[in-house]
Amino acid sequence: MLAGIAVIVIGFVIIGLDQQPHGFGIMGLTIGPIVVLLGFLFQFYAIFYKKTS
Repeated sequence: MLAGIAVIVIGFVIIGLDQQPHGFGIMGLTIGPIVVLLGFLFQFYAIFYKKTS
C-alpha cells in the first residue's frame, strides 16, 4: 500500500510541476491525473487482494 501512496504523491507532484498557468499543460491535464489514477487503482488492488494459501 505504501507503493500506491507513493505513486499518488508522485502524480500530484507532476501536476504541480506543470509550467502552464493553472496547470493547463500536458503534465497537469494528462500525465499527472493518469499517474494518480494508477496509484488509486493500485491501492484498491492492495486492499481487496486475498492471499490464497
